[in-house]
Parts: sequence; C-alpha cells; structure tokens
Amino acid sequence: MGESVRIDKWLWAVRIFKTRSQATEACKKGRVEVGDLPVKPSRDVHPGEVVKVRKPPLTRSFKVLELAEKRMSAKLTSGFMEDVTPPEELEILDMQKQMNWISRDRGAGRPTKKERRKLDDFFDL
Repeated sequence: MGESVRIDKWLWAVRIFKTRSQATEACKKGRVEVGDLPVKPSRDVHPGEVVKVRKPPLTRSFKVLELAEKRMSAKLTSGFMEDVTPPEELEILDMQKQMNWISRDRGAGRPTKKERRKLDDFFDL
C-alpha cells in the first residue's frame, strides 16, 4: 500500500460514512477538514493527521493511525483511526438526547386539543 489514500476513500473505509459518495459529498460541501482547512475529496490523507468531520449537531475529530483503501468490519476500525473528539463536543450530543423527549415525530401533525392541554399543564403555561 502507498503512503497516502484519498480522503473520501479513507472516510468510507473506516466507516465514518456509509457510502463513498456520501464521503465525497461531505468533502465537497466543506464538512471535512484537515488542519482546520476544508478539503476536496481527492486530497490525500497521511498517518498522523487529524481529520474533522462535521455531522450536525457536532464535529467529530479522528486521528489517522493507518491507511485503508478497502472497507473493513467495524471491529477493525480502531486500528486505523483514533477518536480524538473533545469532551465538550460529546456533551452537545448528550444534551441533544436529553432534549429529544420534547420533540414530536415527523409527520405526526399538530397536537390535538387534549395533547395541547397536557403540554400546557406540564410546562405551566
């Protein structure tokens, strides 16, 4: 294997994105950064670099340990990357999970009069 791999191929191989086209699209939209600069899908990634991937609501950071061109099982990915996401970013995800109980299912429509009254009572409005 060479000393570098395309970043879109590496992101797909270590299972950060489900498909290579999703990894390519994220690079084109500026959601993937190396060294705090957005990268194109064709940029080569090297061991030791830190790749930041923005997937709302948080930005995950991964340190490249090894290069991979072919998709691997999820158990093997720990040998190819290290998650170096700051704890502050992970707290955002925890807060989002806690706030999720307030949201309604998409397509559920407006609350009925009975549901509205329950919500008003719950929030003391």
